[in-house]
Amino acid sequence: MSAAGPVLAIVGATGAVGSTMIDILDGRESAPWSEIRLIASARSAGKVLPVRGEQLTVLELAPEVFDGVDVAVFDVPDEVSAQWAPVAAAHGAVVVDNSGAFRMDPDVPLVVPEVNRPEVARRPKGIIANPNCTTLSMMAALGALHRSFELRALVVASYQAASGSGQAGADRLHAELAAVAGKQLGIRGGDVAEALAAAGLSPQDSPFPAPLAMNVVPWAGSLREDGWTSEELKVRNESRKILGIPELKVSATCVRVPVITTHALAVHATFGSPVSVAAARDVLAGEPSIVLADDPAGGVFPTPAEVVGSDPTWVGRIRQALDFPNTLELFVCGDNLRKGAALNTYEIAEVVAAELAVAVR
Repeated sequence: MSAAGPVLAIVGATGAVGSTMIDILDGRESAPWSEIRLIASARSAGKVLPVRGEQLTVLELAPEVFDGVDVAVFDVPDEVSAQWAPVAAAHGAVVVDNSGAFRMDPDVPLVVPEVNRPEVARRPKGIIANPNCTTLSMMAALGALHRSFELRALVVASYQAASGSGQAGADRLHAELAAVAGKQLGIRGGDVAEALAAAGLSPQDSPFPAPLAMNVVPWAGSLREDGWTSEELKVRNESRKILGIPELKVSATCVRVPVITTHALAVHATFGSPVSVAAARDVLAGEPSIVLADDPAGGVFPTPAEVVGSDPTWVGRIRQALDFPNTLELFVCGDNLRKGAALNTYEIAEVVAAELAVAVR
């Protein structure tokens, strides 16, 4: 790293998460980077994007673009990360990868800075993984509660936004909403499929297995053994790794809902120590990355429409579970493109930048 500061590369800079990362960079009062490189596929190479007051030309992904790069953040599909993250690491960059390619690799730390920041330094492959957006939406809250009350078990129902399926998911929901807008649909609601067909929206062209407009779809990810989905197993496996609880009991049901951006989760959390609602509120209120929105008498609780575009994790509806000792119910919301993806990735990159600055001194 030069004395002027580390060099940052954003791979996938023109995608939904990459664009969000640029927004985050632009919103920072200061940034540690002496240079920022935007990298994407050949299709996007040559585009000029404004970043922190500069006009930067997007470079085509190739081995030489990583020469001199200190930190490379990857916001690309799994197969692209699997191929190119090791290339970037071999060129000397610390890779922070937002895909699922390396999350469960035992030699790759899976990091949420508020929860397990020291893991950043343990990276034998030169790669750090960013968790799945669904898992991330609840990790700041669960990490804080675990430190105080020792988490033992989780039962989670997710309500996941369309953009969790990428730009294609967001575009499909917009198109479906346009197709049903103004329609006098019957009270049975069975006319949704007809409205989509009339608009030329084929089920085969959708990233969702059923219409999402005016509907909920109890499916996210791909089919795994015994009827589980890949998304549900990610919640289980990633929660265990991030929190450092290999035997944590976890069961998740992942549901796609007609929201463009911001995931929500209903969390049933059991602890090893007695826990009260008041004590949990005190813990969560003391966390700088959490907004406590929990006033049931006043009708205050987090919703995606309120949370979208913000950085914190929002928590509300905190209740003592009926019939379950040492157990809390809570409702969590987090913008899946910000803290659920770009922001956490960038925060890891800033931790690495601070480490590199200390090393240069």
